Amino acid sequence: MAEAQLEDFSSLFSLKGKVAVITGGSRGLGLSAASAILQSGASLVFISSRKAAACESAVATLNALPNLSPGAKAISVPADCATQAGVTHLVEQVKKHTDHVDILLANAGATWGEYIDTHSDSAFSKVMDLNVKGVFNLIRDFVPLMSKNASVETPSKVIITASVAGLGIGTLGKQGTYGYSASKAAVIHLGRNLAVELGPRHISVNSICPGFFPSKMSNGLLEMSGGHDAFAKANPMRRLGRPEDIAGAIVYLCSRASNHVNGADFAIDGGAMWARGQLDSKL
Repeated sequence: MAEAQLEDFSSLFSLKGKVAVITGGSRGLGLSAASAILQSGASLVFISSRKAAACESAVATLNALPNLSPGAKAISVPADCATQAGVTHLVEQVKKHTDHVDILLANAGATWGEYIDTHSDSAFSKVMDLNVKGVFNLIRDFVPLMSKNASVETPSKVIITASVAGLGIGTLGKQGTYGYSASKAAVIHLGRNLAVELGPRHISVNSICPGFFPSKMSNGLLEMSGGHDAFAKANPMRRLGRPEDIAGAIVYLCSRASNHVNGADFAIDGGAMWARGQLDSKL
């Protein structure tokens, strides 16, 4: 039967020869994603973050991975994507190495935790500038490179790193992340708008919404909110996120397997967001 005939199934999740740009790629979820993309066959992966030393360290780690495709490499491009000048610099540096980009992971992000009474305008603006305006500027300015080789059969892929805080309620109280939660809700909806706008240009736009993954950004909040073990115990899967959880979602969204997925948001939190609602209902 025709339904059982899957076209070239062995390459469904392959990223062979792909060119990727990853902001916030020097650590945390961005570095996990970069590792997954390279190990899935990508030929070039550009790693960007504000700090040059962090980018260089990440690139050295990635290029030392044992199972990369021949000639594959990661390249460091430090840039501050909270500013238009930083985005422009990143695009221009990428153009020195390639005339097209297949995958853009808008992963750079910032947060700020503070009581509502003392939550400053400057802190709120800092988070929104990087998490929303920076993502919009990044995608807009990379559209020409992403359109270059894109087609109906081989669309280019934009993945936005959002958060479950943008799907539900984030952290409140003394570490209230009001700007972060608002920014992630905004960027998820930005992604939906861009999915419809860019789909006809053969560029898909999807968002991932991670829950708690141990990282430099989240570890402090985890400890102040009860600790790693408490959060793991409360999760329906009885653990927090691991690098492989992000890797699997990223490879799927970057590969041919997701060619008809556009405008979606994927919660990667073990079901914790829904469990929280269940616990609250019992109070």
